[in-house]
Amino acid sequence: MRVCLWGTRGSVAASGADTARYGGNTSCVEVRGPDGSVLVLDAGTGIRRLGRALGCGVRRIDLVLTHLHMDHIQGLGFFDPLFDPEVETHLWGPASTPLDLRGRLARYLSPPLFPVHLRDMRRLILHALPAGEFALGEFRIVADRVCHPGFTVGYRIVAGGATVAYLPDHEPALGVTRFPMRADWTSGYELARDADLLVHDAQYSLGEYADHVGWGHSALDHALAFARLTRARHLVTFHHDPAHDDDDIDRLTAEAKAAVPAPCAVTAGAEGAVFELG
Repeated sequence: MRVCLWGTRGSVAASGADTARYGGNTSCVEVRGPDGSVLVLDAGTGIRRLGRALGCGVRRIDLVLTHLHMDHIQGLGFFDPLFDPEVETHLWGPASTPLDLRGRLARYLSPPLFPVHLRDMRRLILHALPAGEFALGEFRIVADRVCHPGFTVGYRIVAGGATVAYLPDHEPALGVTRFPMRADWTSGYELARDADLLVHDAQYSLGEYADHVGWGHSALDHALAFARLTRARHLVTFHHDPAHDDDDIDRLTAEAKAAVPAPCAVTAGAEGAVFELG
């Protein structure tokens, strides 16, 4: 299984040299199975670059959303395969009581926010996420709710003998004085346990988190503690704060690793990073 990061920010960062190494696009991750199946995690602005890099051999894409906050869907209308008659894109999103997935996405993909209507994307097929474990081609996937405002899920993906956990917007430390607590009390534990690669929210420093409790995001220290609790083999920090430039991310990562001894390999997520698993 091959994992490539196309967007790692929590919101679009200022462009320029200050984000040259980690990038400024929002959440989008590509997962390739051993037989070439394409699974895309979220549709932030990074999906535009992914669409242009896919090439002409892909005929089906499965795109799964964690939730419908703007930074996770704002690249959808710029995803070239949606306008390619040779490509079928299946989009999977979490359920909601007031409106179905089509109704919620149409609020963004329609004037005045976007010039093209969702209904004009003829090769886009929408699905509500099924309950429990399900299969998309060679991928075995579990989606489960995690601690973040609104109906938000994280994913556990298994293929080719490897496991990826994707929790880009997650606040497992919410409401506790000491983190982590017991495994069975911690949001996201079952999704991330024993993962070969854990892609996890790490937006804030510990000091910044104190001013953002309840916003649905983690401090770097919490991401490291969560990786230890779940016995992850490699942590990739994700959802970087748009106010943090490259040097800030380097410094904050080093400070967190010094404060919370790293339980595994730790990599600050950067656009273009590739991880080969299995």
